[in-house]
Amino acid sequence: MLTQMVTGLLSTMELKKTHKTNTSIDFNNLSNKHLSIQLSLDGFSFCIINKNEMQIERLEHFRFNDHSPTPDKLLQNVESVFKKERALQKRYGSTNITHVNQLSTLVPKSLFDEDRIRDYLKFSSKTYTNDYVVHDEIENHDMVNVYIPFVNVNNFFLERFGSFEYKHFSTVLVNNLLNTFKFSEHPHMFAHIGERQFEILVIANNKLLFYNSFDYQSKEDFIYYILFTAEQLALNPEKFELILAGIIDTESELYKIAYRYVRKVGLMENRSEYKFPPTSKETTKRRHFTLLNQYS
Repeated sequence: MLTQMVTGLLSTMELKKTHKTNTSIDFNNLSNKHLSIQLSLDGFSFCIINKNEMQIERLEHFRFNDHSPTPDKLLQNVESVFKKERALQKRYGSTNITHVNQLSTLVPKSLFDEDRIRDYLKFSSKTYTNDYVVHDEIENHDMVNVYIPFVNVNNFFLERFGSFEYKHFSTVLVNNLLNTFKFSEHPHMFAHIGERQFEILVIANNKLLFYNSFDYQSKEDFIYYILFTAEQLALNPEKFELILAGIIDTESELYKIAYRYVRKVGLMENRSEYKFPPTSKETTKRRHFTLLNQYS
């Protein structure tokens, strides 16, 4: 997968730690350890992977209660996390970052022209002349993901880590699901659920039929977009399978309303190749599906 490698400069809040998974970490030997970070306007997550032992040694999530309405505020929140977390004040053998926002669009590789990269986002997002637009190539699936990263936070990471790779979280999501369900013949719809937005993907015959991101405030919003997408793609709710990932479990109102209108509803299974501490919960693994799959 093509990722962005950063080696040079790019063009009073409340933090709530919602959960942690932790084992002892030897900070004197970090060359065999990898740090993955995922950030959005409303939260920050990271995990530390022992590459030799194939072990998740630490997994943390912080929720930004002010929802970081601007990139500058997001940077302040990220800086506060780094001041509190000793683990983030170290340099690891490798580091990668994923940016979560709705400033992205997928383009067929055959139609992609890097000289016109800014034009692709104009159809789905409001852009400005000083926006820094980049792209990820989704290998083996003939797609390019065009997006705007949080440049000011990347600059902060550069000062801390020296170099790192970054990509858009939807690159990880799309690529992982296509690779996992490439042999499935019947359509699958996936909903990856965040605090205030969720993504819908539809895959059939090793092809991505649909991808979009939606804001939601209620379970009614959620099921409306699920059923509307199914209608547009002529998918019968009695036949296709809906798989839910992200912030979801069987007690969630979103799960219950989906089960009411779609016959086959399931939760995303953890298929990570890494070992987890015994105290790790399946809900935590599901919530951090993209974070745990962004490094391989």
